[in-house]
Amino acid sequence: MQTISSLYTAHYEIKKSLFIAHLSPFNEFKNLLSALKKEHSKAVHFVWAYRFLNENHQIVEDKSDDGEPKNTSALPCLNVLRGKELVNVSVIVVRYFGGIKLGTGGLVRAYGEAVNLAVKEAILEPFELKEGVEFSLDFKTSSKMEHFLKKNNIAFQREFKETHIIFKLELSQKEKAEFESFSKTFSPQAFKILS
Repeated sequence: MQTISSLYTAHYEIKKSLFIAHLSPFNEFKNLLSALKKEHSKAVHFVWAYRFLNENHQIVEDKSDDGEPKNTSALPCLNVLRGKELVNVSVIVVRYFGGIKLGTGGLVRAYGEAVNLAVKEAILEPFELKEGVEFSLDFKTSSKMEHFLKKNNIAFQREFKETHIIFKLELSQKEKAEFESFSKTFSPQAFKILS
């Protein structure tokens, strides 16, 4: 499986209709869709599809034809994502109608081609299954932990409490093993796993 970590855009034009495909990480999907609807207020369709892995490690898929004839737009978009084995990825295709009807076959090809062009632009990365880890740490030892996380390029979120800090991480198997080994250097009073 593969994924992406930034936004990629591609334009495809046929018979005066313009298709603009926006391939993005799934967690940006909702914000991107509302931003595109504001930015492209004269567009006639906002077709989308996505695939993501849920907490049970199952692939969840959804799509919307947004008024285009059934299965002529969102399904071809989803099929490109499936074909490239992309997960935690969404695609939104903004369509400007050029006045000439493309027919169902023409729509299938146009939407599929727009998404294929965006995928060709994208830097595809191997998908790593990550596990959420949450722990608390006292203030005195938190800088030691932050240094370890930054040195290993592990993204983290912090929540400051009165007596401690709560850290939230997403770790691959390799990162988890290194983290567990490092966390043994803290006293049980200072470091507590929450989930």
